[in-house]
Amino acid sequence: MLLFDMLDMFLKFDVLELHCAGKIQRGFETYEKNTGAAHPLAASLKHKKRATGADALTDDEAQLWYGSISVGTPVGALDFDTGSSDLFLPGPSCSENCEGHTTYNPSSSSTSKSLGKSFSLSYGDGSTVSGTQYTDTVAIAGLTATGQTLGAAKTFSTGFSSDQFPADGLLGMAFKSLSDYNANPLFQSLMAQGKTSSSVFGFNDLYSGDFTWVPVTQAAYWQVELGGLSVNGKSALSRTAAIVDTGTTQIIGDPDTVKSIYSQISGAKSASQYGDGIYTIPCDFSTPISLTFSGKSFDVDPKNFNIGSADSNSCIGGLASDAEISEEFWIVGDVFLTNVYTAFDVGNNQVGFATLK
Repeated sequence: MLLFDMLDMFLKFDVLELHCAGKIQRGFETYEKNTGAAHPLAASLKHKKRATGADALTDDEAQLWYGSISVGTPVGALDFDTGSSDLFLPGPSCSENCEGHTTYNPSSSSTSKSLGKSFSLSYGDGSTVSGTQYTDTVAIAGLTATGQTLGAAKTFSTGFSSDQFPADGLLGMAFKSLSDYNANPLFQSLMAQGKTSSSVFGFNDLYSGDFTWVPVTQAAYWQVELGGLSVNGKSALSRTAAIVDTGTTQIIGDPDTVKSIYSQISGAKSASQYGDGIYTIPCDFSTPISLTFSGKSFDVDPKNFNIGSADSNSCIGGLASDAEISEEFWIVGDVFLTNVYTAFDVGNNQVGFATLK
């Protein structure tokens, strides 16, 4: 297994917004562009006019997985995102929201080559980035890929400014069919070039026992079958598709099911003033919640389900709803992933979960 060393696992946030369906919709559109066929889950998105809004939260910590990478000469820190497939860094002409980030300068790299193509990407929190595509030599975890397609950004939206996003850029780790560049993601490049003997990647080795492996049902996102979700030992969600996404903080589901789940949690309240689909919980929340994959249940630590203070009396819950997401698929983000060790097996199209040490 290829293990990526993490510089940090935490991103401080001041504002919480939900734009997850927008990220997924963009991926579905890219999948159809690259493959010529609609993604099987695309029809299950509910296309509605969205009212967005968010108020400031107190300064707490949400999850961001990031580590070091070198492109040409400079070493930068990238957010490892299993919910997208492209790599980008701020370029030398990036003037909007790039201050404080390490930049990638293609003219200073003898191995860079311009592809003469522009790119424009958007992500689950509403952040956007645009610029020019290049190929270059990219090194990570002691392994080097040549001719890797990446983007040199000319503009970052405020969501990528250094005070909100400590990483310099983003490394997409899903499948090629989601790539806006229509190019191999970095890990697949390492495999194709024979630079790694393992088809599995993860982010540390702190696990015990055996893995529970879950087959990928559609190789675009890391999409698997979620066997169910229980609250206080009682089933609250039956079998559905799930996208395993390190780039999403919360667990995201359809409004009706999420509302029903929170009705089983004492003191939980809808809190749309903090963003569409947001709920608050008592800060001393202790209700048992578990997710099931391939017949094995994994508990969510109540401390991880509480993702930050909303006010002096309540905290933000780790489960949220999105009006455009149906009961046919959910997004499983870091609120769950921080409770397990997760391995992504590209060669065998499966995701593995194991108990943390």
